[in-house]
Amino acid sequence: MKFCVLSSGSTANSTFVSSGRTRLLIDAGLSRRELFARLAAIGERAEALDAILITHEHTDHVGGLVVLARKLDIPIYMTHRTAPAVAWDDYTPKLVTFQAGMRLSVGDFEIDSFTVPHDAIDPVGFSMHAEGLKIGIVTDLGYVPDSIKYHLRGAHLLVLESNHDLEMLKVGPYPWWVKQRVMGRHGHLSNENASDFIRQDMDATVVALILAHLSAHNNHPELARLVAKQALNERGMATRLVVAEHGKQTEVIEL
Repeated sequence: MKFCVLSSGSTANSTFVSSGRTRLLIDAGLSRRELFARLAAIGERAEALDAILITHEHTDHVGGLVVLARKLDIPIYMTHRTAPAVAWDDYTPKLVTFQAGMRLSVGDFEIDSFTVPHDAIDPVGFSMHAEGLKIGIVTDLGYVPDSIKYHLRGAHLLVLESNHDLEMLKVGPYPWWVKQRVMGRHGHLSNENASDFIRQDMDATVVALILAHLSAHNNHPELARLVAKQALNERGMATRLVVAEHGKQTEVIEL
């Protein structure tokens, strides 16, 4: 299994995962040119992608989708309710829609979708199974309900939101109504929320943890890393910790 967060944050989100035979893109927030360049940097070709999975319709997750779909003409998976929110113009995509909570079979991957609490139409996270391994991807959520904890059990690699430091958010540049949205139960996880999950609920099976969707204005990579590392140390876990810095590509993780 090969895994790389190509971009993460409030401007563009996109993640690459491969079983060796099946290559998938999770979200398409990058421009076509930037996506092609970042895939090339890890030795991959966009033309070799087998499908694109979309978590929700916010621009930072679908901003490059229509142009990319036109270019690649590959299946695009999104929920029944999310699909109408994307303006396809005069292009008819190879759209595969599903109900949140369904299991999808895409090449080598068996993928469980699950609802996340976020202020989008029908947002989902994914737990992906292939080669005897499990990857959990959960960002853009205001809190972690028991249903999500269930879907993340037994993960070997976990992408977890660590969006903001609460104090930085409170004194930061956002209008108060935006701050309330971010802090709300359909907003984004703080560093403290993420560390609470690590401390109380993350399975010891996780060998690599990627902190994702960091705010450019209300967080700092080293602060997010410190808070998560403290939680891991309290658990006595030697989990590999990677921070997806805002808008930057992570290292490649191979399982």
